Amino acid sequence: MQKQFGVGVIGFGGMGSWHAKTVALHLPECYNLIGSFDIDADRQEAADDSGITAFESREALLACADIDLVVVATPNDVHKDICIDALQHGKHVICEKPVTLSLADYVDIQAVAEEKGLLFTVHQNRRWDPDYLAIKELLDCNKMGPCYNIESRVHGSRGIPGDWRNLKQHGGGMVYDWGIHLLDQMLVMMGDRRCLNLYAQLFYVTNEECDDGFRVICNFEGGTSFLVEIATNNFVNLPLWYVNSENGTAVIHDWDMTGEVVIVQDWEKHDAQPIQAGMGITKTMAPRTPDTIKHHPLPEHTQDWEAYYANIYDVLANGAQPVVTHAQQRRLLRLVELIFESAEKNAVLAWE
Repeated sequence: MQKQFGVGVIGFGGMGSWHAKTVALHLPECYNLIGSFDIDADRQEAADDSGITAFESREALLACADIDLVVVATPNDVHKDICIDALQHGKHVICEKPVTLSLADYVDIQAVAEEKGLLFTVHQNRRWDPDYLAIKELLDCNKMGPCYNIESRVHGSRGIPGDWRNLKQHGGGMVYDWGIHLLDQMLVMMGDRRCLNLYAQLFYVTNEECDDGFRVICNFEGGTSFLVEIATNNFVNLPLWYVNSENGTAVIHDWDMTGEVVIVQDWEKHDAQPIQAGMGITKTMAPRTPDTIKHHPLPEHTQDWEAYYANIYDVLANGAQPVVTHAQQRRLLRLVELIFESAEKNAVLAWE
């Protein structure tokens, strides 16, 4: 029979409860949800109401012999302490993002995991987002030719959520919240290409303590400029993705995957009649004739969040390699540190 791994969740808030319910519902042949713990009495009660065993303490959960794998879904500032505690109790660990608030803290956890011979990894679930996968496919297949500009953004208008995410002491702010997702996508999408330099701006429109938005431009070898932008005070949203390549443009407007790919069919037919533009005319900005371009649908990808946990199972049961690696996360955390440094100094920083 296929081996099951017992799972315990520390932090039964929005993400912790999502982990618990999704694993139990979708992968019962691989994982057995043993229980959870949260310091908030209401969340303990919510676990009970969901039919999930609520351990009386973190110590009790970590002492449970039936638990092989611990999912850490607490506020960011306590990730390091809990991850190391779980590893020292002989548990494999999945930690929610951002895994730590510094590269040095990550290295400390990694050292304990390697000493104990245990899995320690990070939940980077947005590597399976259909919008990201569609853009990545377009770039990987080089359908539009060499790419020189990529814009990835998420816009909202409600400010930072009114819980620990708007408190600096707990690792709040948009760089650590949505930023970690988009920056991870960027680095995976760019692969082995070095980031030559970057420039970042942080915004404090609705919150004086934590960044409620940011913008960073990373310039990669090969001539690709990559903009990542998060905003929580925008009342008219820009597209999730906007990509310019030598022979085409791609746009994804929102998570409903509205958008298109437009590719040039004939570069030789570039003449155009001037058009009225404001108080003057322009030939340069006149639209192309329909016979010189072709509209294509976006590549289709279905949501496959379970793929992350399927990989974790393959690692634990069969010795496979984790999809989310230590090298990737160390690089990501170093990038985050440089973003804060660039914004503070108002300076372009060289990197790799």
